Amino acid sequence: MHYLHTMIRVTDPDATMRFFELLGLKETRRMESEQGRFTLIYLAAPGDEAEVELTHNWDPEDYTGGRNFGHLAYQVENIYETCQRLMDAGVTINRPPRDGHMAFVRTPDDISIELLQKGRLEPAEPWVSMPNTGVW
Repeated sequence: MHYLHTMIRVTDPDATMRFFELLGLKETRRMESEQGRFTLIYLAAPGDEAEVELTHNWDPEDYTGGRNFGHLAYQVENIYETCQRLMDAGVTINRPPRDGHMAFVRTPDDISIELLQKGRLEPAEPWVSMPNTGVW
């Protein structure tokens, strides 16, 4: 397993960028989704692979009860084996890895964990037809 990033939701990307730049982080990449109505901005300290993902949803939303904290992300060698091991231990897969690439689970304290496949696996059952079981 390889730690990738922590995601936080932001209401003012420019102000948040200035804050993280004061800490020494630099923008590493950016993605905008017109269809999804969001912008993702990734920042990292020089020489560090781990990133902070700033998620800016274009439509105003109040983030209460910790909703501004998004998720921790880990890259795994085999997402299907990882999810099966978690399910066998009683963990609910909130967003199954239907595409062979991404899944979401939650800790006992409801912190969202994103699992990302290293490389890509072909979609496979039982994951393809498994429904989402909650917010991720």
